[in-house]
Amino acid sequence: MNIGEPAKHEKNLHLAIDHNAESEDEARRIRRLQIMMSMVSSVISQDPSLTVEEASELAAGAKRAALAMFPDKELAYDLLYKPRIQRLMRERFRLQ
Repeated sequence: MNIGEPAKHEKNLHLAIDHNAESEDEARRIRRLQIMMSMVSSVISQDPSLTVEEASELAAGAKRAALAMFPDKELAYDLLYKPRIQRLMRERFRLQ
């Protein structure tokens, strides 16, 4: 070990701390996304004054926010959340 260089175990500790922080950040973003989608779903299914246009804008805004939190995860969004929103829209507004 050279003087001035961190020991190998110190480097590994920093890597572990960075990985843990990244994992915590991702878990926070996932939970935030889940809450947001739950709220959007509730509004679409329960707000009696909501129009189909407003519901569509709400769904589009939720998708934009989700992709801002998780870039490059559009396929995951389309598989997980899009069918749920579409089903709510069909049920609520009797769409085909």
